[in-house]
Amino acid sequence: MFKTTRLAFAAIATLAATPVVAQDNVLSFSVTGGARVAPDYFGASGHGVSPAFGVGFQGLRFGDMQLGDPDGPRVLTPGAGLRGSFRFIGERDGVKELAGLNTVDAALELGLGVHYTSDIWQVFADLRYGVIGHKGITGELGANLIYRAPSGLVLNAGPRAEFGSSRFTNTYFGVTAAESGPPSGFAQHTASGGIYSVGVELGAYQPLGDDWGVTGMVRYDRLRGDAARSPITLQGSRDQVSAEIGLTRHFNLRF
Repeated sequence: MFKTTRLAFAAIATLAATPVVAQDNVLSFSVTGGARVAPDYFGASGHGVSPAFGVGFQGLRFGDMQLGDPDGPRVLTPGAGLRGSFRFIGERDGVKELAGLNTVDAALELGLGVHYTSDIWQVFADLRYGVIGHKGITGELGANLIYRAPSGLVLNAGPRAEFGSSRFTNTYFGVTAAESGPPSGFAQHTASGGIYSVGVELGAYQPLGDDWGVTGMVRYDRLRGDAARSPITLQGSRDQVSAEIGLTRHFNLRF
């Protein structure tokens, strides 16, 4: 009996001394919700406030495959690879200065991007498709200089260029023959695809504990090409300023 008891205690002690092996598969991402101030529509001079929502992909490790760095810094994680990209564009309807133009339905763009990020700089390219709404192709090219403070504060700033197919640009900047003339008073306008805006963005992230943080962004864009020459823009503004602030929650799922 005493021998059996000693063996049982020895087995328990061995198990207690054995470290728990962490599961190797990890998915790390973040969800941000907040508010956004932006032009009422592409080319508008007035601004409105709307909810803002975003999902950020940090990294995935599944067996021998790894994308990003699921165990690295949670903001602008160094490395190269794919990232998710999406954008929601609200409905354009009931705008007094655009009376006579057709309603433009809300759009949801989904896609992928590629990036290379170091500790102090980043370059990226995103490509999206309007799965709901305009059904066009659009995307963004950009670069950032990055500052990482010992406190955890992360600042980034750099140029941006947005592009879209003719289906996208005509949805937001085009004026059809049926829409031209009274009551809109706009001339007919066809917008070709390509780069429709260039600008600069300043972003900031301040962590609040291990899994929470505050995200902020201020951005200036200048419409160009057929987008700038559109009657919609001419009665509004080529200069597009937007800002966003949100609360971010980080998730690190191990399976």
